[in-house]
Amino acid sequence: MSKLRVNGFSISLDGFGAGPNQSLENPLGERGPELHNWFYPTETFQKTVLGQDRGAKGIDNDFATRGFDNVGAWIMGRNMFAHSRGPWTDDGWKGWWGDTPPYHVDTYVLTHHPRPPLEMEGGTTFHFVTDGIHAALERAKKSANGKDVRIGGGAATIREYLKAGLVDEMHISLAPVLLGKGEPLFQGIDLTAAGLNQVSQIPGENTVHYVLTR
Repeated sequence: MSKLRVNGFSISLDGFGAGPNQSLENPLGERGPELHNWFYPTETFQKTVLGQDRGAKGIDNDFATRGFDNVGAWIMGRNMFAHSRGPWTDDGWKGWWGDTPPYHVDTYVLTHHPRPPLEMEGGTTFHFVTDGIHAALERAKKSANGKDVRIGGGAATIREYLKAGLVDEMHISLAPVLLGKGEPLFQGIDLTAAGLNQVSQIPGENTVHYVLTR
């Protein structure tokens, strides 16, 4: 049965999933990249994102690899796809990942402004959904054809799905940093009301991994 999953989402010790002042120059916000220092050295990141035949193995890499296993579609917020706001402009923007994004399946971008689908190299097609989280999930599950749907982020999008009680499994990486301010992941969220319970806590090489399931 298809699950809605969050995988490899990193938060700071004070609960922020991105730093403040996100922009074209700082897509993860100021100091936001520090949240993902566990992920960058892994073999999964090096191969999947950078296309390099290298990288560290171990617990962190195991969790990174699991995040891509059995994923048939992705969902993300507009803020994860682009730095711009408001109506789409013809500026040639195709995401942060170059011509070959690391998704390789249909990816549904939540937005208030319509835009035609964007077909990329490597099997990724971005679909822009204007009628809300439930419509995006319905389309993603249909596209996934029995496989799971992964929410890529950002924090606001994950909060929406948590509030709606739709997340079946959640893997959080607790980064050993304090940001002080930024985009909080769990603000206004009652995880028990969302039906989630912690099932494991596993220290990795550079972070601690928490898994919550329904």
